[in-house]
Amino acid sequence: MSGHSKWSKIKRQKGADDAKRGQIFTKLTREIIVAAREGGGNPEANFRLRLAIQKARDANMPSENINRAIQKGTGSGEGAGQLTEITFEGYGPKGVAILVQAVTDNRNRTVQEVRSLFTRFGGSLGASGSVSWLFENKGVITVDATGKEAEDLAMTAIEWGAEDVKIEKGYIEIYTKPKDLEVIRKAIEAKRPVSSAEVLMEPKNTVLLEGEEAAKVLNFLERLEELDDVQKVASNLDFSEATLEKLKASA
Repeated sequence: MSGHSKWSKIKRQKGADDAKRGQIFTKLTREIIVAAREGGGNPEANFRLRLAIQKARDANMPSENINRAIQKGTGSGEGAGQLTEITFEGYGPKGVAILVQAVTDNRNRTVQEVRSLFTRFGGSLGASGSVSWLFENKGVITVDATGKEAEDLAMTAIEWGAEDVKIEKGYIEIYTKPKDLEVIRKAIEAKRPVSSAEVLMEPKNTVLLEGEEAAKVLNFLERLEELDDVQKVASNLDFSEATLEKLKASA
């Protein structure tokens, strides 16, 4: 499991204030709009849209907001704008590989903001393909569970076709093929609420950092995620449980 996944666990524990919540809704709205625009407004026939809607529901996004976003994406609503998807590839501090997925109505602004952050933290953007080969698409389901319950959930996930399950301190992560994510999620939810479930770019290999070095990279990743146009950030950072506990204490 990458360090960025561990950091996501910390952020879920921290919760989100109203300002962050508004930003999350904006990002979710854009993902729904683009998914509906590219694959149609019927969730049953549009896998990406189904995932986007489920993620919005997980974040307690009102149904009217979801429906309005679908209408914008299919052209039956107003104000959709010209949203463009951009993927940035590069290396951050200590040579950590980073992928940034963005949706924007102003490409020049987004490019400038992302490049500025990479430069400020001592990183650099690369050409297309320079980093993406280090990652692969995976469905990732996170469930808060310990002890025998975690083991039982792991067995259920494997029985339903999960590719890998990792039991961590206080939770488990289930890795699936993207097409199997929904089926396995439903099987798990029949036994235990799911904390998160989405398709992510997972690293094939990781870079282990500790202490201040890990904290610096995580700060960089979080700053990238805070940019309005950025939807997802993936990295191949990893760090130990000891560093994780220190980061939890300082979060």
